[in-house]
Amino acid sequence: MPASRADLFAYLDRLGIAHETIEHEAVFTVAESAHLRARIEGGKSKNLFLKDKKGRLFLVVAEDEAVVDLKRIHEKLGGQGRVSFGSAELLYEVWGVTPGSVTPFGAINDTEGRVTVALDAGLLAKGRVNFHPLENTATTAVQAEDLIRFLKETGHEPVILDI
Repeated sequence: MPASRADLFAYLDRLGIAHETIEHEAVFTVAESAHLRARIEGGKSKNLFLKDKKGRLFLVVAEDEAVVDLKRIHEKLGGQGRVSFGSAELLYEVWGVTPGSVTPFGAINDTEGRVTVALDAGLLAKGRVNFHPLENTATTAVQAEDLIRFLKETGHEPVILDI
């Protein structure tokens, strides 16, 4: 079974990472979450679970309004040819979340380190960053440097990119 929201919060607490969570109705896309912008301080994100032709997996974490060119992002990721979205089944198998709940916090479930996490430098520059806590009925804020520490602790050395 993948980690639960409570498991994630306990892990963050063990690492000494401060976090704040706002509850809200389920949102599945950036557009659906637009009405929450005023309630959420800091950088908002879009998270894309991608795979290349050789089966390498990537999580691209970008500012919510960033335009990610799927025909060119592989050049920044070092992937082997163009990327496509990973299936819902693969997302759940590897990252432990369902579509609409994609988050860098899913790294807690990828114990084999199959996913390369790419973080947008522009998003990190916001200081405080926000992601779903493994489910899309809440948003959890952490400091950017704590997100990086969390990822490293889960065995996911992030790649920082200008997206």
